[in-house]
Formats: sequence, structure tokens, C-alpha cells
Amino acid sequence: MSWRGSDHALTEIKLKKGDSVEKALRRLKKRIDREGTLKEVRNHRHFEKPSERRRRKMKVARFSAMLSARYADL
Repeated sequence: MSWRGSDHALTEIKLKKGDSVEKALRRLKKRIDREGTLKEVRNHRHFEKPSERRRRKMKVARFSAMLSARYADL
């Protein structure tokens, strides 16, 4: 899978001897979550206009600023 002008390596994990499939899947899911791969795929599902992107980023920034102001006293 390659997106326009970007080289993405597939996420892979090595199975250790005696590892169960469930444990390997858990490690794979954690790695995918840390890398933000799933979030990136979801963001590329549909086109987002630059104005929508700015609006979304401003909303996230306002929310994180509100949280940091709320818990600044702790």
C-alpha cells in the first residue's frame, strides 16, 4: 500500500518461540496504535478541505487548552 509520494513500511512483529497468536495480535495492535497508522487510514477515508482541517485542529487545540487550564492548579 503506498500513498501519494510517501513510503510507508508495513508494520510487522516477530513471533517469539512459544508465543501465542493472541499475544502477538495484542503486540501488533499496540504498535499500530503507537504509530498512529489506524488514525491515518481513517483520516484518508474521505477528502477533507483545508478549512475543515484548520477548524478541526483549532477545536482540538481549544479542548487541550481547556484541559490544561482546568488541571493547572493540581
